[in-house]
Amino acid sequence: MPHWSGLLIIGVIVLLVFGGRGKISSIMGDMGKGISSFRKGLKDNVDDMKDAADDALDVTPKAEDIKVKKK
Repeated sequence: MPHWSGLLIIGVIVLLVFGGRGKISSIMGDMGKGISSFRKGLKDNVDDMKDAADDALDVTPKAEDIKVKKK
């Protein structure tokens, strides 16, 4: 069985560190925004890498690059 006085002291310390109402939720909201922008940045980077790889592998000759041999 936990000691209620210890839990009360921990609760008071948490309130002192994180402040009053609304601060914890705003911190969590900011953390969520940061995580989502980080994931978006990773996705954009992967998409850019895929586009670059597709461009590098594109070996289809263009009409102006084809030379016709005349006999």
